[in-house]
Amino acid sequence: MRLQNKIAVVTGAASGFGKGIAERFVREGARVVVADLNGDGAKAVAASLGPSAIGLGIDVSVRADVERMIGAAIGDFGGLDILVNNAGYTHRNGPMLEVTEEVYDRIFAVNVKALYLAAQVAVPHFRKTGGGVIINTASTAGLRPRPGLVWYNTSKGAVISMTKSMAIELAPEQIRVNCLCPVAGETGMLAQFMGEDTPELRTKFVASIPIGRLSTPDDMANAALYLASDEAKFITGVALEVDGGRCI
Repeated sequence: MRLQNKIAVVTGAASGFGKGIAERFVREGARVVVADLNGDGAKAVAASLGPSAIGLGIDVSVRADVERMIGAAIGDFGGLDILVNNAGYTHRNGPMLEVTEEVYDRIFAVNVKALYLAAQVAVPHFRKTGGGVIINTASTAGLRPRPGLVWYNTSKGAVISMTKSMAIELAPEQIRVNCLCPVAGETGMLAQFMGEDTPELRTKFVASIPIGRLSTPDDMANAALYLASDEAKFITGVALEVDGGRCI
């Protein structure tokens, strides 16, 4: 098993990419804190994974919740080796000036500020234990933006920059930081990305992906597993495109 005896936290793990990552990590030997704003969903996923997982309802943009999340990994499982900042939020596809300030603030709270808060809590622990792994979920939107998603695109560009900046600063302390850049996938946010979920719009989105399909939780789980494992111990600062060729 590639993550035997590792302890991980995965946010946004009640569904979609986060759920897929949590499930794969447990199968590979890790113990996982399944964290999500949907606390009941997080607990249900954890229950399905057995004693190697615990579920927590947390808001990643609230410091006290982040402290409770990291504290659960350390208190219940005995440590923290891997932090996956996967929780995300978006606005509905549409004109940039029609996005409200409230929605804009929430996008940056969940997609950007949450990474700052998680680092504030997790990095001191990693320093004490001699290293760790941080994986952030960015997006192809931060590399090759689509129209109608200006503020979401911008937030994911910030995630990519933050990942590389953290990586270069933390590398001497053996803390690796990478991010995943998925193309649109079968998650709860797909309808928001498209504006509405119709066969015609799905066809349009799929046509922009050379391999010819949307991304899946398995695609993300496979990529996250590699970056979290010791096989990637010399990999840091990478924005890995999990996109079927979308960014070529």
